Amino acid sequence: MTDQTPGATSQDNRRQVMYWRLLAQLFDPEEQATLESASLAVIEDIGLPSALLDPQTSIDSVVQRHPELAAELDGLMVPGAGAGAGAGAGAGAAETAADGDGDGEGDGGDGDGDGRDRAAEVRRAALVSKVLLNVYQPRTGTVTAGQLSRWQSDAGWLERALGCGPGELRGGRPGGASGPGVSPTGSGGRGTTPDLSRLIPEIGPELGSIEADLVKRMRLREVLADPQLAGQLTPSMSLIEQLLRDKDNLSGVALANAKALIRRFVDEVAEVLRTQVEKATVGALDRSVPPKRVFRNLDLDRTIWKNLTNWDPEEERLYVDRLFYRHTVRRTTPQRLIVVVDQSGSMVDSMVNCTILASIFAGLPKVDVHLIAYDTQALDLTPWVHDPFETLLRTNLGGGTDGTVAMALAQPKIAEPRNTVVVWISDFYEWQTEPLFESMAAIHRSGAKFIPVGSVTSSGRASVNPWFRERFKDQGTPVLSGHIRKLVHELKTFLT
Repeated sequence: MTDQTPGATSQDNRRQVMYWRLLAQLFDPEEQATLESASLAVIEDIGLPSALLDPQTSIDSVVQRHPELAAELDGLMVPGAGAGAGAGAGAGAAETAADGDGDGEGDGGDGDGDGRDRAAEVRRAALVSKVLLNVYQPRTGTVTAGQLSRWQSDAGWLERALGCGPGELRGGRPGGASGPGVSPTGSGGRGTTPDLSRLIPEIGPELGSIEADLVKRMRLREVLADPQLAGQLTPSMSLIEQLLRDKDNLSGVALANAKALIRRFVDEVAEVLRTQVEKATVGALDRSVPPKRVFRNLDLDRTIWKNLTNWDPEEERLYVDRLFYRHTVRRTTPQRLIVVVDQSGSMVDSMVNCTILASIFAGLPKVDVHLIAYDTQALDLTPWVHDPFETLLRTNLGGGTDGTVAMALAQPKIAEPRNTVVVWISDFYEWQTEPLFESMAAIHRSGAKFIPVGSVTSSGRASVNPWFRERFKDQGTPVLSGHIRKLVHELKTFLT
């Protein structure tokens, strides 16, 4: 063996740390502290997000916050792609890690002139480990609709990493197996990429089996199919999330029971929010409108005071020649409220609360409410804004976010900026950050009131992209705290 290039052994050790951690996570439920700390050090040193080490964080969430990783994940495990054949597919690389003692023997050379970019291989190892761990990590217990949705999304990223389209392997259509860079004669030995033309037909059925098991353990469907059991369920935000995610898979009695649970929850939350809205400070009295001359508006104290000059002391009687009435008409201006809400998986709580809140404000006089929901596509829900139940049934929770599609629907609705408020609820982890922010800044400059909200929850939790947070603060529209009472206060101040 020739002398190794500087740093070759160190980079190989880093790559092996990542794959040893992957194997430990897959086969041993107990966390290995040494491997975890070593992996974190590697991740931080090569400039990748620490979320790659968290199996509970979906790949969609990682890519949403770090969109530059999307291109690296596509074709990540295709032979010949990216950082050379040595990084390979996860399965072969994990086998290499099991053998690896860092001495460079038996792996086809470590820095002995083979031209391999070992630093890039470490980066690929970290990304491959994330994809494989999210898909193959052991799961026990009952599965929620949200967990199933996240797994399906992560499995789609694995398929993309293998050069296939999302759903191809699980559907038994390994169309990507013969794509660019796939070598049908790969040796599969250490230091090289496994033969994916043979691996992919085996991976597909395994993914299908995992997915079938997750669906089978979604016992919520069985409960919904039994009216007696369904009647014992207590509506909660987590339950509503599952129902909304799984509603397209329900029918008959199960669907009817699911709708009844959603309706119960909507009514309960609406009652609480309606009370908060009714406590709003109402508009000033409009004294340009004469008071309505009816008995219930009679101002008795003022009437007596103004007629005291007509007091007859001998008869001890007050003669009233003029009655005074209270003004009850409030000065209001027709206002337009445009609510734009991110319906991606991380914003379920906000979607439910804002849908209900929009319906309540839609019931106020002279308030024209419009509701837009979006992920990578936008949906104008204004026709159903008065009925939050029907609105929620038309949402499609999950997916990524692209606020520019929602902006395309919102901007034409701003006819009179001075009488318009735009409430935008999102965590603002967007694909097209600068174009979207410029559109929001244009709304603010037009004279419309723009209110960015991190989330709308009962707990007040608000996660916001720091890039957007700073720019909103600089333009004088700081992100509103996530507690729903804060949003109610802002809206009632503007609309009443």
